[in-house]
Amino acid sequence: MRKRRFAFVGVAFIVFMIVAIGIAGLITAGLWNALMPAMLRLPPITFWQAVGLLFLSRLLFGRFGEWVPRPWKSRFVRGWKDLTPEERERFRRAMGSHCTPNFGESETGEKTS
Repeated sequence: MRKRRFAFVGVAFIVFMIVAIGIAGLITAGLWNALMPAMLRLPPITFWQAVGLLFLSRLLFGRFGEWVPRPWKSRFVRGWKDLTPEERERFRRAMGSHCTPNFGESETGEKTS
């Protein structure tokens, strides 16, 4: 039973990714072909060129989505919450101008504890 469920989830994920890439490629090609030839006199692109452009832009300018784990972020937040007020103040002084003025404060301006 468990193997069937895992296989179904795997197939569903693959189908979802293919559909998502297809929709993103169609949107990118449509926007490019509607805007770029008129604005910058660039040639229209095909669907596959749009998918390649999306892939290239993700490689150059961003991560591949939010599902990529960032363990340092959770460790930092957990560590910050465990610090005493004296340790937090010492950390702020050590960071100096690298910290924003409201570092470690909530949106209301109160210090987080």
